[in-house]
Amino acid sequence: MKFSKKIQRIEPSMTLAVDAKAKELRANGVDIIGFGAGEPDFDTPDKIKKAGIAAIETNMTRYTPVGGIDALKQAIVNKFERDNNLIYKKNQILVSCGAKHSLFNIAQVLWEEGDEIIVPAPYWVSYPDIIRYAGAKPVIINTLSANEFKITPDQISSAVTANTRAIIINSPSNPTGSAYSKKELEGIAECALSNKLLIVSDEIYEKVVFDGFEQHSICSIGKEVQNNSILINGVSKSYAMTGWRIGYLAANDEIVKQAGKLQGQSTSNPTSISQMASITALNDTDSDVRQMIEEFQKRRDTILNCLLKIPFVECYKPVGSFYTFPDFSAFYGKSFKGEKIEGSMQLANFLLEEGKVALVPGIAFGAEKNLRLSFAASMDTIKQGVDRITKALDLLE
Repeated sequence: MKFSKKIQRIEPSMTLAVDAKAKELRANGVDIIGFGAGEPDFDTPDKIKKAGIAAIETNMTRYTPVGGIDALKQAIVNKFERDNNLIYKKNQILVSCGAKHSLFNIAQVLWEEGDEIIVPAPYWVSYPDIIRYAGAKPVIINTLSANEFKITPDQISSAVTANTRAIIINSPSNPTGSAYSKKELEGIAECALSNKLLIVSDEIYEKVVFDGFEQHSICSIGKEVQNNSILINGVSKSYAMTGWRIGYLAANDEIVKQAGKLQGQSTSNPTSISQMASITALNDTDSDVRQMIEEFQKRRDTILNCLLKIPFVECYKPVGSFYTFPDFSAFYGKSFKGEKIEGSMQLANFLLEEGKVALVPGIAFGAEKNLRLSFAASMDTIKQGVDRITKALDLLE
């Protein structure tokens, strides 16, 4: 069968593949510890679940407007004003089936063959493929652990060509856990404006921050920046609602109109029940979120302490999200039973086979030296998992 050239531009999501492989092995009786999941291990808060059940019981089970019900858009508008000091109107909001869907929508309506989009690396796995599927070219700019994996205005300016259309910023970051300060965001915004670049700001981890880090949306810097930006967010990470599939974007009304036109020809609308539950998430779950973040910070400290005890492993201390991104490159070139470890993919496979631990290879994020570990797991699981990694690495020669 002949497949389109568009679908051949992209690869399956490696993070989803690693998580699926770990679950498959577990289902077959193999004792696997999974550090691959990109989702909280906490249950969705009860009040959110009850709102979903109430939606079913009151027959909120039919089609909704393509871009989301009015009450959810109002909850999003209220959230932006309350949490981010941002003023949006409801016609500037598009609710979609997850933040990934929001990103996909804007890529399809804004970018095409010949366009270039700046993507700082390490990046979330889907950015390059979403860009390629639209026909555009992801321009990957490498960042350094020594600079907390942050892109600089000079790097952005150096990458700009006549074809550059936008830059994607993810703060806090998946996979590194780094986050930009307000001053750093101001520098990026100024650079984007001077180079006439659209800013796509993925803020899905905005509430998952530690050590009193003061999270800022780049859109809050000023009205000109807000008007030149598309803000992406959702309920998956902050409210433990990954399977509910509700994300949203905020942008000027013309972008929202065009993205809504595409969405109307694809998914029709986000799930009605999930929309109703998301209203409760945005309006009335701050205490649940705080408890989750407090636990994540304890786990962050635990996994970092354990990883740094492994000889030759280096690891940036994340200030947000629920990932660590240690550098394991000191083990490249070593061998096990005649098989040489050449890079992150081989090391991840070795740790899965010999250590029974699932990690995501850094090559999936454009960073060959690293592997990503999610600390969305219990303390005992974290300690046992890193212990397995340590013992497996000791087998290498």
